Amino acid sequence: MVGVDWRRSPAFLLGFRISAAALASIPFFALLWSLFLGDLGPDPGQAITESLGLAAFQLLLATLCMTPLKRWTDWSGWLRIRRMLGLFAFFYAILHVLAFLQFIVGWFDLWVTFTKRPYIIAGAMAFLCLVPLAITSTKGMVRKLGGARWKRLHRLIYLAVVVAWIHFIWQARSDVGEMVFYAVIVVWLLALRWRWAGWGALVPLKR
Repeated sequence: MVGVDWRRSPAFLLGFRISAAALASIPFFALLWSLFLGDLGPDPGQAITESLGLAAFQLLLATLCMTPLKRWTDWSGWLRIRRMLGLFAFFYAILHVLAFLQFIVGWFDLWVTFTKRPYIIAGAMAFLCLVPLAITSTKGMVRKLGGARWKRLHRLIYLAVVVAWIHFIWQARSDVGEMVFYAVIVVWLLALRWRWAGWGALVPLKR
């Protein structure tokens, strides 16, 4: 039929969501496979912790890419996976925190670690920003908060991605090239948001 957009068909949208979920799951299953093979290097705990943290950060960036992709392609299907990608990011962030406590500092030395490794403060801030976003990600919470208040709250994702990047660059030693690359992406995404909606749209909770 002429004029029918196949991208809007239920079958294609379902397949798209499943494909996105499968791609977002790759870091988790790749990590399990490496663990099974014993291919995590001389410090498996460090490798696991870093892998999970990077996956969370990458999925945050992917979440922020959904609105630009929607605008450029004129297809709302990107927005249908935005919440799912955000929840995957939170899932990896939780695992990252648990792995950090289990393998790096232990469960009872967190305060000492905060004072000796200040980059953890930035990581903790990023994680705390994600908690209310995950809690309020359901349609019921959108209705309960109201669309405007929900949108203001979910601007926390911009603060989360910035302090998450600070968390990574702060602990980087000699090889900072990867984080410079991610910095370009972060600045680009924030600049797009500023261009389309002004600086106020980047400030959490601002009316």
